[in-house]
Amino acid sequence: MDLMLNKLKPVLFLLALVWLTEVINFLSGHSLTSFGILPRTMSGLLGIPLAPFLHAGLWHTISNTLPLLILGGLLLTNGRNKFWITTISVILLSGILVWLFARGSYHVGTSALIFGYFGTLLGTAFFKRSFSSLIAALITVVLYGGLLWGLLPVRSYISFEGHFFGLISGVFCSWMLFKARKPYH
Repeated sequence: MDLMLNKLKPVLFLLALVWLTEVINFLSGHSLTSFGILPRTMSGLLGIPLAPFLHAGLWHTISNTLPLLILGGLLLTNGRNKFWITTISVILLSGILVWLFARGSYHVGTSALIFGYFGTLLGTAFFKRSFSSLIAALITVVLYGGLLWGLLPVRSYISFEGHFFGLISGVFCSWMLFKARKPYH
């Protein structure tokens, strides 16, 4: 059990940040949500690194907890360095894309990162084609294939743009990491 907890420390650290932020946000009447990404505004730029830790409410935080833990845990099978590179890259790239192209409303939540992990796990299986990456992708699709419905603009209060750009960022990260490990010819 200690070994598993030790391996999961990076994702547990992220979850602790998400929940600590939610407690503070809850106590402030969710006023921190205004620090999310507000596209094409100067103040919205601050939201790029902050949005994944901010949520619109308790239920929003709860619904992102298990997918972050499971997909983050699967991503950790590639190693801590790749986990952190992917996490930071997805947060920044998806945040920039949301800031540039999304609707003019606040975008908050860990779901862009979750979709980024989803895209990274599928992209890694596609580019790497190893047994372990294919197993991780299969588990991802079986457990969270329904996430793809989140790419559709069905509810005005859900950032389908964050979902889409998170997915794209994750696939891009897997491609860049795959490309970086291949020797030049």
